[in-house]
Amino acid sequence: MTNDNLNGYRLGADIGGTFTDLVIAAPDGGYWTKKLSSTQDDLSRGIIEGMGTLLSEQQVAVEAIEEIVHGTTVATNAVLEDKGAKTALITTEGFRDVLELRRMRVPSLYSLLYAPPKPLVDRHLRLEVKERVGADGEVIVSLDMDSLHEAINVIREQGAEAVAVCLLHSYRYPDHERAIGEELRRTLPGVFVSLSVDVLPEIREYERTSTTVVNASLGPIVKSYTDSLVERVKGARSDAPVRIMQSNGGIMSAQRAAQTPVQMLESGPAAGVIAADVLGKRLGLENIITFDMGGTTAKAALIENGSPSYTTDYEIGAGISLSSKLVTGGGHAVKVPVIDLAEVGAGGGSIVLVDPGGALRVGPNSAGSFPGPACYDTGGTDPTVTDANLVLGYVNPSYLAGGEVRLNPSLAESSMRSAVAEPLGLSLLDAAHGVHAVANVNMIRAIRAVSTYRGRDPRDFALLAFGGSGPIHAADMARSLGIGTVVVPPSPGLFSAVGLLQARPERHFVRTYFTNVADADFEGINRVFDEFVDRSTASMRDEGYDQADIEWLRAVDFRYTGQAHELTIPMSANTLDRGVLSELVSSFHHEHDRTYGHKAEDEPTEIVNLRLTATSRLHGSVPTHSAHDHGSTDAHRRNVYFGPVAGTQETEVIDRPALSSSPTSGPLIVEEYDATTVIPTGCRTRLDEFNNIIIDLKIPSPVLGEG
Repeated sequence: MTNDNLNGYRLGADIGGTFTDLVIAAPDGGYWTKKLSSTQDDLSRGIIEGMGTLLSEQQVAVEAIEEIVHGTTVATNAVLEDKGAKTALITTEGFRDVLELRRMRVPSLYSLLYAPPKPLVDRHLRLEVKERVGADGEVIVSLDMDSLHEAINVIREQGAEAVAVCLLHSYRYPDHERAIGEELRRTLPGVFVSLSVDVLPEIREYERTSTTVVNASLGPIVKSYTDSLVERVKGARSDAPVRIMQSNGGIMSAQRAAQTPVQMLESGPAAGVIAADVLGKRLGLENIITFDMGGTTAKAALIENGSPSYTTDYEIGAGISLSSKLVTGGGHAVKVPVIDLAEVGAGGGSIVLVDPGGALRVGPNSAGSFPGPACYDTGGTDPTVTDANLVLGYVNPSYLAGGEVRLNPSLAESSMRSAVAEPLGLSLLDAAHGVHAVANVNMIRAIRAVSTYRGRDPRDFALLAFGGSGPIHAADMARSLGIGTVVVPPSPGLFSAVGLLQARPERHFVRTYFTNVADADFEGINRVFDEFVDRSTASMRDEGYDQADIEWLRAVDFRYTGQAHELTIPMSANTLDRGVLSELVSSFHHEHDRTYGHKAEDEPTEIVNLRLTATSRLHGSVPTHSAHDHGSTDAHRRNVYFGPVAGTQETEVIDRPALSSSPTSGPLIVEEYDATTVIPTGCRTRLDEFNNIIIDLKIPSPVLGEG
């Protein structure tokens, strides 16, 4: 089946630490949704069971599903929980410890107790072979096959499941790595092999080694998962191809994901940013800060001038992930294109405690979906952010996931009282509000990481809030940041799953190509770009995409001579010549000034890397509007506590369709199947023509005005 035949239904499945979110898009753009607890024993089982239930409810045959797009935390969790495959590393003699020496950076400069993350490959499995290639690509020492066979014997004896191969300067001369890969596959046929020339043919030894090792350690885990998912889909009588969301916001086949799992570390969060970008274009919003708060983590990203921010400087397992921000060294470097996200361990399931010093702590540990928050009544006893929001009256105990998940307020109250209120000498309501406020402060760090840390004023942006818990906290957070407008999209609790079905197929290619601008070899550079085009075309064709639908974007990395890092400048032309290069260099000077506050136009400039991104036009059903009636909450009033200043107020509770297009003053709570939106006192809200909730915080806003 080619993608031109995708005229039926498409399924988006986003698995988080707490919930699995499903969206089915119909040919007319309408979509149906389902939220269910993640099946931790077998995550793929939840997709198939949920798909069957949703299709049955809508009386649609499973054969009508013509494509499945999946976002998952499988790869991320394997790294964070140190559950990757047993991995060996083969590298150039003398360089086995590059992985452990890292960049000698620590996230807490003056911490005497800081312990770097444990390398993903134990030292006895970091193996050296005799070979050496110079920085110019010239062979200094030929590959010694005897030393390679000695390494292979160790790998076999130690029972390694995966091997990463990263040789010095292989991005300039890949033949030695290719030869090692062939020998590994011949002698160790069941072992996953990852070559740096395939994963990241780019300078910087540590980043290239770390990225290749992460890819290798995830290979067997992700392959087993994707194989299981594909088999389950077939077992459900569907021949729909399975696509996987990438960290860069594009999708790829399950088979490709099994070969390059490092590309899917932030697949779920990336989908939410893609959905926000699509919605922003629909609303005419060019500057957006996305805020995605789920059950386990909260994520923020920046959309500026209508485009999401991307980075290739990313770390996994750093506690607070700041992507390309100033704090580095806390995790494993992954130098592949990702949507520039900041992430903190604060979600609805984040566990609350009072530490020995009497400080209130929220996260990063999470109760997940099992045992879950105390109010879930499934064995969890620790209070969480969800318990606090229930005590405050923000959450309806009878309407989580449309009433499919029933909450026990008395369990939330007892856990909050014993673990927080009594140790701090606070009333129950003040303790719960303290938890809510501390969670907000934690999550504001993520928003500042993508805005003020990068010289952007958050007041110039709208805050787009989604995730199951995001709309509860968004207005208070926006007020703290001086943001005047909050947008809550339809189906906010399943927004990332909607984004899965709005993402396009995408491939990224990069190669280091050192040259001074003055000495640029245009024929050689264009030859590399042509090779990228050929490879991307073949890759897209293999997955059923038509060459006529493929678009290519070329880019060049520049730096001033003597600098250690570079900036990526997009290239609108298809061919590089002297005139195009001059324009690119001018753009580089401008971007350097915008990023760092200065430029040096008289300094010599270098080309470092050549890049190409290939995307294909999206075929098939794309979700545009919700067609699902999950029922509605009956309009009522309940007491809600808004903090020691505003106190307890009798607050109107309505569903989204009942919200007027004319501004309505808070306090107000909007309940729906997948999320709850809290509009505090002092705010006004309305429903726009696209069914978005617009919250005006009565702060002068250059984004949507006063509403």
